[in-house]
Amino acid sequence: MPDINFKHSIHKCLWHQFFLLLPSSYLEEMKSDRFKGYFFALIGTIAFASEYIFSKAAFAEVHLAQFGVYWFAVCTLAMFGWSLAKGKLAQVRVLTKRQVHVLILLGVLEILTATSFYLSIFIIPDPAVTSFLGNMFPVMLAFGGVFILGERFGPVETGGAVLALAGAFIISYSGNASLENFFIPGTGVVFINALFATIASLVVKMHVRKISAELLNLNRSVWLLVFSFIMFFIYRQSFEIPVTALKNIVIGALLGPFIAILAIYYSFRYFEASRSSVVQSLKGIFVLLGAWLFFGTFPLPHQLAGGMITIAGVLVMTLARAGLLNSRKI
Repeated sequence: MPDINFKHSIHKCLWHQFFLLLPSSYLEEMKSDRFKGYFFALIGTIAFASEYIFSKAAFAEVHLAQFGVYWFAVCTLAMFGWSLAKGKLAQVRVLTKRQVHVLILLGVLEILTATSFYLSIFIIPDPAVTSFLGNMFPVMLAFGGVFILGERFGPVETGGAVLALAGAFIISYSGNASLENFFIPGTGVVFINALFATIASLVVKMHVRKISAELLNLNRSVWLLVFSFIMFFIYRQSFEIPVTALKNIVIGALLGPFIAILAIYYSFRYFEASRSSVVQSLKGIFVLLGAWLFFGTFPLPHQLAGGMITIAGVLVMTLARAGLLNSRKI
């Protein structure tokens, strides 16, 4: 039988010699690209975390329907201008009938996803708690990939998923033993949001081919803007809102749905999506810090502990899927 350790040493030595033969300029470029990738992923993660903060601040002054109209008007205008500048709107003319049907389906799913997302931020007092509970989404998406797309899942990833779900259970515990009030208000809304977000993501994975991220984001913004206007007139709201609310909406809409998604998208150009996901899994920490700085709120001890457990679980899952942890696929 061959000596496995000897073979591993030879393999390692060959790779070392290979990298010594590479030009130093090429190695520097690899390091530079990796730095850019992490930089864009970090910017995207912080920008997405800010969406929790600025939307929560706006909800203190405006109705949900007013918020939707202004928020998604900013998103739509920003995304339309960016897509126009990048020449992505020309793709609309060559969309197939199947792609149009998928975009319509995604639009409906995004309405359900975004409505439940912002409703959960509105209901739950601390945005950090909402963010921690939101870690149910990557777990549900991973299991959806296994059962629907036939993706492989290893024991380490399974352990991470169990850890994340256990943390979410701890966070959502209200301290009341009765079944009726066992979970904190808003937990069910976060679960529904994670469910619809998972379905939308699986639809994109299964059916969307050769549609740019800009067009997908613009499609999302337009559908949500139309829905917001419908709700705006149903609830007979006024276009007049406080200046402070408008400032929070403009900053949040530009940072969250616009800059965050584009930054994450650009991070994929410089390194693997799995590495970007590792950075994104730390989003809850940034929301925690932002909520404390802006609102002076801090989760209860058991909620903080549960939040850290969910982050650890998602991090384990992400690292395993990136191949950075030993995980034998099943």
